[in-house]
Amino acid sequence: MELNTWKWDAFVHSLNRLEWTHIGIAIAIFSVFLLFRKIFTRYIFKIILATLRKTPTELFTNILLSFERPLRAFWIVLGTYLALVYLPFHFTTIEFVDHIYRSIIIILIGWGLYNYTSEHSMAFFRFARNSDIGEESMLVPFVSKVLRFAVVALTVVVIASEWGYEISGFIAGLGLGGLAFALAAQDTIGNFFGGIIIITEKPFSKGDWIQTPSVEGTVQDISFRSTQIRTFADSIVTIPNSTLANEPITNWSEMGKRRVSFTIGLTYSTPQEKVESCARRIEEVLRGHEEVDQELIMVRFNEFNNSSLDIYIYFFTKTIAWTEWFRIKEHVNFEIMKILEEENVSIAFPSRSIYMEKLEGKEKDDLLVQEN
Repeated sequence: MELNTWKWDAFVHSLNRLEWTHIGIAIAIFSVFLLFRKIFTRYIFKIILATLRKTPTELFTNILLSFERPLRAFWIVLGTYLALVYLPFHFTTIEFVDHIYRSIIIILIGWGLYNYTSEHSMAFFRFARNSDIGEESMLVPFVSKVLRFAVVALTVVVIASEWGYEISGFIAGLGLGGLAFALAAQDTIGNFFGGIIIITEKPFSKGDWIQTPSVEGTVQDISFRSTQIRTFADSIVTIPNSTLANEPITNWSEMGKRRVSFTIGLTYSTPQEKVESCARRIEEVLRGHEEVDQELIMVRFNEFNNSSLDIYIYFFTKTIAWTEWFRIKEHVNFEIMKILEEENVSIAFPSRSIYMEKLEGKEKDDLLVQEN
């Protein structure tokens, strides 16, 4: 305490010896570093970067790119510090000012590490390439968020330690209250581990069309707590990861081809040869269609339904795109309508026939007596 008081008194005393020449030289020192910052940004940085890119490893190149903006800020911080050091008063020896500059340096280092752990950084692109992970995989952004959170937490802890706060007591307190925290945040913890399960097992990737008992749509993003899915009504549904991890998930984007399945009901008055002719001609249309997969095509007279003779049609389109699938299905439907018109057969609709028996003579009179 006495040492800090002495430094403050020395600072106040030194103010009386401050001259304009001191201020001018301090401004000149700061201007030199400001000029060097521009030279470093435009020339030196590019030369260093080009040299590092010729090395067999990309580690130093990635680090340099991540610390580009923090380095620009560092020259300004260093210029102000040296300018203040030159002045006759001992401003930089004050403990408060010293802590500020140390904290700024810690923040700049944390800033660079935060950029390095970005999901768009070259380090993660290389990791995804070497690990044979698709560009749409959510593993990279998920790991990036975890690492960025760790960088921010570590930076805050180091700055707090720099200002004299007791971190060990805080950590010990977390250990004592860990059980209570786990009980209170069990849903959050469950969602976090649910997200890890989704990421590691990879039942779907970003942009996939999935269907669960809860929702159907396109995967937008996954975070620590939840997964966002854009429905076909163009709304966003947020599902907790723990719920999604415990549900059956159908990934429709993994289809190699898309199924078309429906039934045509002909009237019971249709002759057998007409039913058979319709089925064979519809199959010929599908066999000759360029956009229909030829591996499995089924056109069969299936069953005698309540009010129709049913022809079952089953095939796959080569495309899985929804709009293209509908276009192909429409074209096939028009061809089927043309065949039915040419064969002069009708589509059945739900109906019921009622047969009335005519009563004769005495039976009819007895029925009338009973009704009266």
